[in-house]
Amino acid sequence: MVTEHLSPLDLAFWRIESADHPMHLGALAVFEAATQDPDPAARAAALLTARCTTVPGLRRRIHDVLLPVGAAAWAPDADFDPARHVFLVRTPDPRAAAGPLMARPLDRDRPPWEAHVLAGPDPCSFAVLFKFHHALADGLAALALAATLFDEGPTVRGLARPRPEPPAPVPALRDLPGLLATRIQGVGQALEIGAAMARSGLPLAVPDALTAGAGGTGTRAVAGLALALDDVNRIRKVAGGTVNDVLITLVAGGLRRWLTDRGDTLPEGPGPRALIPVSRRRPGADPRYGNRLSGYLLRLPIEEPDPLRRLERVRTGMNRNKEAGPTRGAGAVALLADHVHPLGHRLGGPLVAQAARLLFDILVTSVPLPGFTFTLGGSRVREVYPLAPLARGHALAVAVSTYKDTVHYGLVADAAAVPDLAALAEALREELDTLVREVS
Repeated sequence: MVTEHLSPLDLAFWRIESADHPMHLGALAVFEAATQDPDPAARAAALLTARCTTVPGLRRRIHDVLLPVGAAAWAPDADFDPARHVFLVRTPDPRAAAGPLMARPLDRDRPPWEAHVLAGPDPCSFAVLFKFHHALADGLAALALAATLFDEGPTVRGLARPRPEPPAPVPALRDLPGLLATRIQGVGQALEIGAAMARSGLPLAVPDALTAGAGGTGTRAVAGLALALDDVNRIRKVAGGTVNDVLITLVAGGLRRWLTDRGDTLPEGPGPRALIPVSRRRPGADPRYGNRLSGYLLRLPIEEPDPLRRLERVRTGMNRNKEAGPTRGAGAVALLADHVHPLGHRLGGPLVAQAARLLFDILVTSVPLPGFTFTLGGSRVREVYPLAPLARGHALAVAVSTYKDTVHYGLVADAAAVPDLAALAEALREELDTLVREVS
């Protein structure tokens, strides 16, 4: 049996985790319960429990290996028990329950994922919080894994199922010149990324609301916001740019509005640096386990008072990033993981985690969802709020997905540093209304 080692980036996500800063991403799916079911949440939990046993990727755990020193690999969990991964939670407020559950790290001795079925007082609705460790999946791979647990049929038939990549072939002697050239090219790329990071500068006047003190409290709060996709498209068609440009602009404008309402001082110069992950998966390729990510770095123009001017500045910045490509700029820091020996990840993981605050100020990520409808036990997914991990020293992370005709923002915050997360969600809504009026 060939050992399947974690890729360098997957290993990096595994090593930088700490108890106060778990490195799992999540999604809160809100279901419209099937009317014929007396306890749809319990039925959903039973289905998830049965189905997860048939998905090989959900039965694998991570373990350290002797060689290469510092590396880790995947292995089947001989003691896999679905009851350790699927939980039925009766709660008066399913959405409020998601925050403490996101704060709790996954068990590193088991396959790194969980599904919490959250049953509230409304018999017509329930929610499921999915948690996948970032070493297991990025946003697209997590979607593909979750799809294996939903009802089969037209709703998920169009979504490719993930499978592990085959192990890399052992290089032959005749391959060495090409391997050497590739290694030299990789070193050049790493130096270019490092130079771009240096040019991006250290944090300038970042608002206190985006920082979590000496590292954060380990607490988590979650908020969700649903906006009409038609409104976003209306803004795009009149003002220009892409849908993603508009969604990022809403974050910039929402932050400005929220900080102003709190009485915080806005920066006079460049705004906070947003890390915007970019998928490196080929269009049309099957989603697979693990991470295929790079990123862009963008200054959010929260100091700009004019909403349309903010959109223009976001559009210009994103166009500049796209012209440079996702493998060269300061946001491509994830690619540096490929140039670190496994032992470096093991010994340097805590140091890298501490450095996140120096690299960027807020994460703003987008996870595309397919256009068809997900169901579980006949209950239909009505809303999907993606949830991103929170880096050490950061107070806020923003994730966004479009499902059906609705844009869903998922906000994750350090609960102690950001006690008014719901106010930020409302500020995003008000910013959309402002932009719609500006283009009307």
